[in-house]
Amino acid sequence: MEPASDLRTKETYDLIASDKVEGTTVRRPNGDSIGQIDRLMIEKRSGRVAYAVMSFGGFLGIGADYYPIPWAKLKYNERLDGYELDIPDDMLRGAPHFSGESFDWGSRQRNREIYDYYGITPYWGL
Repeated sequence: MEPASDLRTKETYDLIASDKVEGTTVRRPNGDSIGQIDRLMIEKRSGRVAYAVMSFGGFLGIGADYYPIPWAKLKYNERLDGYELDIPDDMLRGAPHFSGESFDWGSRQRNREIYDYYGITPYWGL
C-alpha cells in the first residue's frame, strides 16, 4: 500500500484529491481572481460535493467572509488550471455568506435559499 503522502499528490484526468482543490484560486472566465476555495462540503450518503466554500477579503483568514457556492456553479477550466465562476459581481456580492463558524449547515431551509439564489437544483434533488 502506498504511503498517504503519495496518495494526496496523485490525480488523473478525471479525479483530483480534495486537498488539491482546497486553496485553489477561483477565477472569472477572463482569468481575474475572485477568491479561493477554503473547503469542500460533501454530502455524506451520496458522496456528492455540495459546496465549495470560498473565502473573500480579510487578512490571513481574519475578517474573511465565506461564501458557500454550489459545486454545480463551478466549472473546471484547463486553460486557467483551476475553477471558474461565471456570475456578475453584484450577484456575488449579494450572495448568501457567513463569517467564522456561524453557518448552520444542518438547516435544509438555509441550504435551499443558497441553491435558489443561484437558480439551480439542490444537491439533494438530483
